[in-house]
Amino acid sequence: MQTKEINPTRSELQEIKKKIELSQTGHSLLRKKRDALMMELFSAIERAKDAREELESEYDLARAKIAEAQATDGIAKIKSAAFARTDTPRIVVKTQNIMGIEVPHISETSVQRKIFERGYGIGGTSSRIDEASTHYERVLEKVMIAAEVETIIKKVLSEIERTKRRVNALEYKIMPDLQDTQKTIQMHLNERERESLFVVKRIKKQMQNR
Repeated sequence: MQTKEINPTRSELQEIKKKIELSQTGHSLLRKKRDALMMELFSAIERAKDAREELESEYDLARAKIAEAQATDGIAKIKSAAFARTDTPRIVVKTQNIMGIEVPHISETSVQRKIFERGYGIGGTSSRIDEASTHYERVLEKVMIAAEVETIIKKVLSEIERTKRRVNALEYKIMPDLQDTQKTIQMHLNERERESLFVVKRIKKQMQNR
């Protein structure tokens, strides 16, 4: 219900009509945005599912390779190879815009290394340790891809909820209130018109009776 005092004038009626038109346009645009966000969400969920499956597959393979290396070369050689690498992987994270939402995008990584870039000599490890290292580097890259997509899902979900609240506010509060105000003003104007018409008729009748 409207609690604001209404000014029942024709100019106010025109203003309310403009607000209703703007609200309807905004409502339509927001619904389209919400629907587009839902499509983006479904797409991101599929990408997240694929990324998670690839991560799990690569992780299982990496664990198998490290278990093989441990059984053959021993834990001491594995630790020695692991501690030989002292650099930190380089990751470049930029932002991309999805329906007005800024989301992270990993544009560049330097996780995977060639054998001679890992800090240990080529002859210092076995091929099994090298393979395990390669697969764990891939695991790290898969983790970053999965994290990127899951972050997109969270941000898109948040924007969907925000958009839905705005759609509902327009649909169930703002637009009905404006329409009620329009009806009230129109009712007052119609009443005034009837009163004016009645007065005019009465004056005409009085003049005719003179």
